[in-house]
Parts: sequence; structure tokens; C-alpha cells
Amino acid sequence: MSFELIGKHEKDARASRDAIVTTLDELMAADPSVCYVDCDLMGCLNTKGLWKKYPDRALQAGIAEANAAGVCAGLAATGKKVFFHSFGTFSSRRCYDQIYMSAAYAGLSVRVLGSDAGVTAAFNGGTHMPLEDAGMYLSIPGATVIDACDYDQLYSITHGLADTEGVSYTRFVRKDVIQVYAPGAQFTIGKGAVLHASDKDVCTVICSGIMVDEALKAWEQLAAEGVSVRVIDMFTWKPLDQELVIAAAAETGCIVTAENHNVTCGLGAAVARCLAGSRPTPQEFVGVQDRFGQVGPQDFLMDEYGLRAADITAAVRRAVARKS
Repeated sequence: MSFELIGKHEKDARASRDAIVTTLDELMAADPSVCYVDCDLMGCLNTKGLWKKYPDRALQAGIAEANAAGVCAGLAATGKKVFFHSFGTFSSRRCYDQIYMSAAYAGLSVRVLGSDAGVTAAFNGGTHMPLEDAGMYLSIPGATVIDACDYDQLYSITHGLADTEGVSYTRFVRKDVIQVYAPGAQFTIGKGAVLHASDKDVCTVICSGIMVDEALKAWEQLAAEGVSVRVIDMFTWKPLDQELVIAAAAETGCIVTAENHNVTCGLGAAVARCLAGSRPTPQEFVGVQDRFGQVGPQDFLMDEYGLRAADITAAVRRAVARKS
């Protein structure tokens, strides 16, 4: 794993969805067993070029996600490496039974991609806002669950998924994301990335997805106040990097988790479960507090659901106060 932080808090001119398109093109060119299945969203994901280039392996299943999941399982059963995309709400809720039974229970590998994670569904509204999608996949035995933050991380991870066995679920934002990492960044699925650390850290912030940039802003704000915190990008929620979580808890004494997801069943819950069994530690949860989604601009929604750097800094202060 190797990476460099950009540190500018600026939107990437590249659409992060194109990291998936580029990777799939590379994988499909090199390996004739790689297939892609979409649910009438090739325009949204910008994968129409794959459809034209690989008409026998880039398949349009229409607005029928449960059926598409069954098609993916069937392709996997014949030895194909299958990637399956829909909006996060539909690639989780709409086809969960088929993914669970036809793919996971059957021991088949299907790589599910869920776009417009959490509040980034924005104007598509509450019906299209996946705040529990990753939690559903966390409950599948042996599944891999990922929350990617930007183009370069998504590019690296998607390459890694090609050789990841079993069902995996990767949630991401299609475009207009903050560039966190410099081009060429490489990540290892199942390992957290330590972005800032020192022997003076009084708390650890464990984050993923769009909350990585908010955590880095919080780190800057706290550093300006003379408060040192550790920041970990835990882009893999399952299998969780338990060794890193336990070490951070031991060395800093308290934890804050930050996620663009319902706190009842996501990253924070996974971290809490890890610590409860190994090293009980004060923990604060930044994320959606057991609420439904709603329509609105992403900035409004991040404010409304407490997904800002200020919410992380406040949680750090609460966690540090609980240590004694």
C-alpha cells in the first residue's frame, strides 16, 4: 500500500465513476472471463463504451435488479468474473435475497457496485438514498464490504476486486468528489490506511468515503488548537483491519468513527464490535443517526445529518473527555 495525500480539499476534475470504467476496460481487455452487468444505468456510470467494445460481456439487464443478480450468479457459476452495478439502493435492497442465496450461499463470486452512496444521492431523494446498504452486506458471511473515497482509491480497489473471491460490495460516489489521494495511489483490500499518526495522538478518527476529507479537515482544525489526533481511512469495512483498530485504541485511548451511513449498522458498529471483544474503548459515532434520507443538495444533507468536520471535532472532544 502506497499513497500521497493531496491536501487541498478540492473537487477532482475526473469523475470517479471513470475509475471503474477504465479499470473494467483494462480487465476485460486482459481477461476474457471478466463480465459487466448493468441495470439500465450505463449512461449514469458512463459504461456505454464497454457495451460497444465488449457486446458479449457488457450486458444490459434493464430495470430488474433481482433478475440481474441471478444472471450474475449464473455467469459466475460458469467461471466468469462478474461485476454488477446499480444505484446503491437497488444493488442492496432490491436484490438482496438473490445476492445472498444465488451468489453468496452458493459460494459464487459476484462483485457488486453501488453508486450514489448515502447522502450523495442528493436530489434523487430518500427513496434512492442508501444509508443501510453496506450494513446489509456486512451481514453476509464471508462478504467483502468497501466504501471508497475518490478516483484513485476506487481505481486501485477495483483492480483488487478482480481477484477477490466471494461476494463483495463497493459503495462509491459517481462524480464531484474531493480528491484525497494523488494519482498512482495503491491500496490493499482489508487493510486500513493511516493518514496521520504521532505518539502525541489523544484520539483516533476512523473514517471512509466522503468522510475522509471531512476527517482531514477536522485534523487540521484540531492541530491548529494543539490537539493531535490519528486519522485512519478504513475503506474496507469487512474484513475489518482489527489489528490496526485495536492498536489505535491502545495507543490513543478513544475512537471516533465517521461514516456516510446509518451508525446503527455500518463502520462504527463494526469497529465497536471489534473493540468490545478485544479492548473496550470510549467511542463516539459520527454518521446518520437512525434516520431516513430526504431530497436536497449534498451540502444541505451533510449539514442536516451531522457529517461535517465540525461534527467530528466535537465528537473527538467528547471521546477524549470520556477517557478518564
